[in-house]
Amino acid sequence: MFSAKKNYFVRILYYYLFISIFLFSCKSEAKKQEEILQLQANLDSIALLYDPSQVDPRIDEFMHKLHNRSAFNGNVLIAKKGKILYQNSFGWANYLMRDSLNIDSKFELASVSKTFTAVATLQLIEQGKLRLETPVDSLYPGFPFPGVTVRHLLTHRSGLPNYVYYVDRIWKDKRKGMSNNEAINLIIEGKPNREGKPDGRFHYNNSNYMLLGAIIEKVSGKDFDIYMQENIFQPIGMKNTAALSKVKYDKIPTNVIGHDKVWRRSVVQDYLDGTVGDKGIYSTVRDMYLFDRALKDGRLLDTAVLDSAYKPRSEAKRGAFSYGYGWRTFNTPNAKVVYHTGWWHGFKTLFVRDLTNDVTIVLLSNMANGSLTNLDELYKILEMPVLRQNAYDSNGGYTE
Repeated sequence: MFSAKKNYFVRILYYYLFISIFLFSCKSEAKKQEEILQLQANLDSIALLYDPSQVDPRIDEFMHKLHNRSAFNGNVLIAKKGKILYQNSFGWANYLMRDSLNIDSKFELASVSKTFTAVATLQLIEQGKLRLETPVDSLYPGFPFPGVTVRHLLTHRSGLPNYVYYVDRIWKDKRKGMSNNEAINLIIEGKPNREGKPDGRFHYNNSNYMLLGAIIEKVSGKDFDIYMQENIFQPIGMKNTAALSKVKYDKIPTNVIGHDKVWRRSVVQDYLDGTVGDKGIYSTVRDMYLFDRALKDGRLLDTAVLDSAYKPRSEAKRGAFSYGYGWRTFNTPNAKVVYHTGWWHGFKTLFVRDLTNDVTIVLLSNMANGSLTNLDELYKILEMPVLRQNAYDSNGGYTE
């Protein structure tokens, strides 16, 4: 009997010892993770250091010229080889209020949001929760376009009609935000004609990334904005970035107002500011630089997965320009650049990452004009390729 009691107490002792070791190891792991995050935050703080006294006067002169002659209104950040060469704000956040922009002003990224949607999609694929070849109609029964897969959505090769134009005559209350699922249901009910067959020609189309935004929600079980916050923005220190939808807000909380070509045309938010994934992410130039760094460091995706996103997936235009998974691409024997442009409701944006020369350019504007098409001189100052299709002949040769 004594032996039985002894064995019982020994088992209890081992049990509590095991629990103590387990709790200690968990606490140690949590502490270790906390230290890693703090170290990364310190590195990011160093990366965001900027000394205006060390600015290349050619870049400053170019940006002031772009502001004064081409009516660029917005924020800019330019970095090379891990160092910010230039950052500045030009003009108004809201012309009617005469509010000046500051470097942490948040802009609607417009289609630059697609880069984040692609990263989130690839994260779910990396985790085995989704496949590139997953058919859309397996996730949305009744989806009227068989044969369309996640890969087709990522590469704009789905042949889908553009929901932005289709729902305009159907959605009654133009002030009420339309959700991604509501847009999908309208497509299922109305069965509009498709633009082409799956895996046919490249056809840039917001339907693809609106659907990916909805798929992220369905597969993760979280709203798009929450998934992005927990899996992309927060882990890499993007403190001034969020996905904002008019479905959740009567008026999206932003102090930067979009303007269409002239100041008197401020653009009012409407029902299409409800759908996300194809747009809907608001950020700053400095947060976008953190996103660039996190991608380079492999903190969001494995290197092999990220490399697959940068691979051209469509027939190259002008011999060099194509599209991967959420990125426009420029590829020559001597250069590899990924980038994205954006244009939505008075905002125009450009995010460029020269992978060969380690150059990052972020231009966020709330004046939708042609100022971001006049950047040849800036590219030359930074000793990188000119990103303008008309600057190349049909074989990809640069023509001055």
